[in-house]
Amino acid sequence: MLKFYFHQTPNPMKIALYLAETELPFELMPVDTLKGEQHTKEYRAINPNGKAPAIVDDGVRVFDSSAILLYLSETRGKLGGKAEDRAEMLSWLLFIASGLGPFSGQSVHFRHFAPEKLPYAINRYLSEAQRHYDVLDKHLEGREYIVGDEFSIADISAWGWIDKATVVLGEEGLAPYPNIQRWFDGINSRPAVEKARNIANKVEFKSEFDEEANRSLYPQNFAKSGSAKH
Repeated sequence: MLKFYFHQTPNPMKIALYLAETELPFELMPVDTLKGEQHTKEYRAINPNGKAPAIVDDGVRVFDSSAILLYLSETRGKLGGKAEDRAEMLSWLLFIASGLGPFSGQSVHFRHFAPEKLPYAINRYLSEAQRHYDVLDKHLEGREYIVGDEFSIADISAWGWIDKATVVLGEEGLAPYPNIQRWFDGINSRPAVEKARNIANKVEFKSEFDEEANRSLYPQNFAKSGSAKH
């Protein structure tokens, strides 16, 4: 059975939504990243990058949310879009993977979690996140889905981060992006979304962002003192 290594953060939530939409059987494998479980030798054998999510599918490991979405859509034949839309699919998946997602994550970090407020970094990553949102908003004008005329892994991939718009962008969230708001409301109303949100409702993840969590999430910040976890 497919093993799904999960924490309740945007990238793993993408896989949770894919599994909920397709109703594929899986075993949930919680990875408490605030406790540093992503740095264990056992988990690094599955994902050498020490991040969530990852899957193991009959002995085959796949890590990185975009790689997992592509792998599952290709091996299960579900939500991968139409063949004639392949180039568009790859383009938008990589736009999310290399642009919208990382800049959103950095915006969240420097706005909310960095040990010191750095105006340049805050402005840089917030502005780039806004730019990526603007690109997607223009693309979604007159469109129901990101690629083609059907729900696909492109929508799932974008949903994972757009779901956190207020944390990424500020209180106004999606207000400046009416096309994204319309698209998001459509995706967010799908029954599978609620199922994905409750995927780990019986798992007690650490929630306090204390020194242990800080060292677990950002071990490179402590590398010079020799206290980083590997």
